[in-house]
Amino acid sequence: MSELIKVGITHGDVNGVGYEIMFKTFSDIRLLELFNPIIYGSSKSASYHRKVLNNNTVNFNIINSVEESREGKINLLNCVKDETRIDIGKPSAEAGESSYIALECAVKDLQEKKIDVLVTLPINKDSIQSEQFNFPGHTEYLEERFAAEGEKALMIMATQNMRVALVTTHIPLKDVSASLSKELIAEKIRTLNNTLKRDFSIDAPRIAVLGLNPHAGENGMLGNEENEIIAPVIREAQEEWILCAGPYPPDGFFGSGRFKEFDAILAMYHDQGLIPFKTMAMDMGVNYTAGLPIVRTSPDHGTAYDIAGKNEASDESFRQAIYMAIDIYRNRHNYDEARKNPLKKLFYDRGRDDEKLDLMKEE
Repeated sequence: MSELIKVGITHGDVNGVGYEIMFKTFSDIRLLELFNPIIYGSSKSASYHRKVLNNNTVNFNIINSVEESREGKINLLNCVKDETRIDIGKPSAEAGESSYIALECAVKDLQEKKIDVLVTLPINKDSIQSEQFNFPGHTEYLEERFAAEGEKALMIMATQNMRVALVTTHIPLKDVSASLSKELIAEKIRTLNNTLKRDFSIDAPRIAVLGLNPHAGENGMLGNEENEIIAPVIREAQEEWILCAGPYPPDGFFGSGRFKEFDAILAMYHDQGLIPFKTMAMDMGVNYTAGLPIVRTSPDHGTAYDIAGKNEASDESFRQAIYMAIDIYRNRHNYDEARKNPLKKLFYDRGRDDEKLDLMKEE
């Protein structure tokens, strides 16, 4: 029986760089020894991009279902209508529909455990909107599809040495302050702590929490969110034995290099965390959707319309997204296996020397 992990890959926006970075990544056939790729897209879309990029180094095994996939091959599952119009470098409703169909097909197979992990290539968050997809992005859509027991997704941008998680994600900046609450921040800290342990195999993770206002509020002079919301939550988390600290002023925290002292950083809003992250790790970063029962990663860049079709896109972030998805899948398995059958406690210290203990008694 095969032991290769099945990695589902959605082709994203066909007018962007998705197919280009797939061609570049899979030109290294050694990758096929690590996993079994199933690309959800269109053979005609792939052929179109192949001609534009003059790339004849990658051959696909065209399939109609995961069951037809073969190890050692680059499997392309035809799930998007062939007549989709491609207009490289420009957003379009057709490209949006194509990206949604591929995503929906992959998610269905992930729900049915036909694939093990999901790697999504970039979509255009505007053109994908429809009656079926009314979400700010992948993160919110996947939470709606997979949070069967009330789980909450956590967006993490990650490299091998840096992880930035977000309290709020795709909302207008003017709404950030009103969206923050003790409950929300506490939830994100706990999810991040558990994710670092289970998904990244860090036994005692150290978490830095950023402030919201300039200089972290300057003791209330520049805002009260730090004193009234963020700092109290940090203290409560510390009482739960979560190793977190803050709130830190974001500019000095990143500028001084203090981020290197922590396993992860929790930012209050999207650009607060992503601007420094992408400045330092644009070509290596991975977008990971934590907190859900499934594993999903993505390159940390967008459709890159400005360079689409020019053979200039880097495939490094996509390659790292695949590696991280595989690593997290294995880390979760190992973590859960190690804790599947814990031993019962055989001794209770009741603080009395004269108390006789029955070690055979059930708890």
